[in-house]
Amino acid sequence: MSTSPADLVREFHHAFGLDARSTPTEVGPELAAHRGELLAEEAAEVAEVAVDGPLDQLAHELADVVYVAYGTALVHGIDLDQVIAEIHRANMSKLGPDGQVARRTDGKVLKGEHYRAPDVSAVLRRQGWIPAARQDASGPREDASGPRG
Repeated sequence: MSTSPADLVREFHHAFGLDARSTPTEVGPELAAHRGELLAEEAAEVAEVAVDGPLDQLAHELADVVYVAYGTALVHGIDLDQVIAEIHRANMSKLGPDGQVARRTDGKVLKGEHYRAPDVSAVLRRQGWIPAARQDASGPREDASGPRG
């Protein structure tokens, strides 16, 4: 059995008849709002335990955020692993050629002069996204028989 979050979440969506697309697709406002609510709910649960909660509860809530994020990507037909790789490439470009890191006083790594922003649109286009085209809100689906959720 795979331990890839994308594979596990795809298995869940297929088993429960939830939306799953294979090509990046805009979804209808109701489904988009539902996915946004699920993400906000999970993020709030992380915030609740991040400071005072036990580590096992924090790990649980973090995993829930990732699971729902991968589910939201699947609903939209986005290969999130490829998007994360592009974000990582951009983040690593914050490191200067001399190995120096610019930081804010709170420790956040800042963008230096060598920073190259992520091109998520290019990643999605390689996955089949056509941004100029007006797609049917239901979009192509891997399994059109299940309820939306």
